[in-house]
Amino acid sequence: MSMPFYVAPEQQMKDKADYARKGIARGRSAVVLQYDGGILMVADNMSRTLHKISELYDRIGFAAVGRYPEFENLRLMGVRFADVRGYQYDRSDVSGRQLANIYAQTLGTVFSESLKPWEVEIVVAEVGDSAVDDEIYRITFDGSIVDEQGFVAVGGSSEHVSTQLKDRFAADATLASALNTATRALAHENGEERELEAGNLEVAVLERAREHRKFRRIHGRRLRTLLDEGRSGTGRAAADDPDAEGGDQE
Repeated sequence: MSMPFYVAPEQQMKDKADYARKGIARGRSAVVLQYDGGILMVADNMSRTLHKISELYDRIGFAAVGRYPEFENLRLMGVRFADVRGYQYDRSDVSGRQLANIYAQTLGTVFSESLKPWEVEIVVAEVGDSAVDDEIYRITFDGSIVDEQGFVAVGGSSEHVSTQLKDRFAADATLASALNTATRALAHENGEERELEAGNLEVAVLERAREHRKFRRIHGRRLRTLLDEGRSGTGRAAADDPDAEGGDQE
């Protein structure tokens, strides 16, 4: 009679964690950071349809890295929860912390009970009435949740990106300056600098001054102008230009 194969629980958890980390590291990073008008979300993503950055609710955004089908399921779950809670109670009763906790519980359950962990790392960001009210939560594949301050990088070689962000981050930066900080950090993802153009980037903001729904994508001419301004260190005209091309809300 063959002996049953036994693996210690500690080894199982370690193997799952290693598997998830390797899967997440194969993709490109995303960063979320504060700027003087709200929260900026930037991902290294050439796809125009498979979004890493999305809107969850009026003041809440979502950024993710890893396997697209898995974090897309999480995004849809968050949207449904927010819509139902906002309808049953009040729109102001939906918060980023609630959604972050739900994601943490879901990922923690999958990690502990499933043979295969989800290869995802996500960020939930909520813009407040002032900068001190902004909230940024990072949720990892095992359900761990961290309340980040100012900025966060996830996926890929996030350690290199975080180091670059730490050296350059300023909470009161203009949108163009914050975008330059984010793109330069992402350009050093693998320890070697490379050039990131508008076509390589997915960019969105949670604008504090925007009425009702705060989420807006930035692409096209407006994105190219902001990138040029950030590189040259010039003023904020493009960031505040109402005639500049931008993205529609989702």
